[in-house]
Amino acid sequence: MLLIRRFEEVVLRLRAEETIVGSVHLCIGQEAVAVGAVSARRPDDPVFATYRGHGWALACGVDPTALLAELCGRASGINGGRGGSAYFAAPSQAFYGENSIVGAGAPIAVGAALAAKQDGSGKVAIVDFGDGAMNQGAVHEALNLASAFELPIVFICENNLYSELTPIAKMVKDPLLVHRAGAYGIPGVRIDGNDTQAVRESTAEAFDRARGGDGPSFIEAMTYRLVGHYIGDPETYRPDGELEAAMANEPLALLTRHLHDAGFSESLASIESEVASSIAEALATATSAAPADTTTVREHVYGDID
Repeated sequence: MLLIRRFEEVVLRLRAEETIVGSVHLCIGQEAVAVGAVSARRPDDPVFATYRGHGWALACGVDPTALLAELCGRASGINGGRGGSAYFAAPSQAFYGENSIVGAGAPIAVGAALAAKQDGSGKVAIVDFGDGAMNQGAVHEALNLASAFELPIVFICENNLYSELTPIAKMVKDPLLVHRAGAYGIPGVRIDGNDTQAVRESTAEAFDRARGGDGPSFIEAMTYRLVGHYIGDPETYRPDGELEAAMANEPLALLTRHLHDAGFSESLASIESEVASSIAEALATATSAAPADTTTVREHVYGDID
């Protein structure tokens, strides 16, 4: 989680400096969901993230240097600088990319789950989306299809309380989004998405259900975005004192207190040092790499036409 936090802080700075250009959405404050969920999966279980997906990629084991180079548009990036922040993928880590269309990852993940059921691989797909995506038709179609065919998939809704700049509670009649899963016959649970262990336990149970042939599960992970929805978001929609209150219970604060109480203070200092070195190395290497060759921009996009 600390690696993700420090990585995102560097991305924020590089975007402000315009070393990174284009749309960027950060997961600062939401790290526990990705880390907890990925820690419970098999390495070959396919992961489909929302556009706030840098943390999911890092949790899956994507190299931070290659990822940062990708965001900076460098040839050494994980997709050769073509994907940028919003479209990169790392199939070697079973991270099948982000999706900048709200909720669009859900039906794609359902396709992966259908393939897993048909080929008997035992894989379980996992798809992550925000609370705002719960009002997208594609998500409901995905939930229905997954339930009807008892597909091996885990749906995770990261509810950070805001659908872009609007409180989700002002957009729905019932703000307990987990209730919607029951309409499709899918077992659902609402958990503390800032508690890594709670996320891991819930996701592990969902994986066991799916691998046992009992179909999909739905997890509503309650969390809070500590930064703007996008770079440059003025964040005027937050009530006074809300952000300060959230800082006391954000994932790193919670886990740090727990580990201090458990006597792991020295280990925490070591982790801080290791992460700082890793991020510094990634930053130096990525930003000094050669820019992507613009003449190759269409590679892996269009097929050859003879």
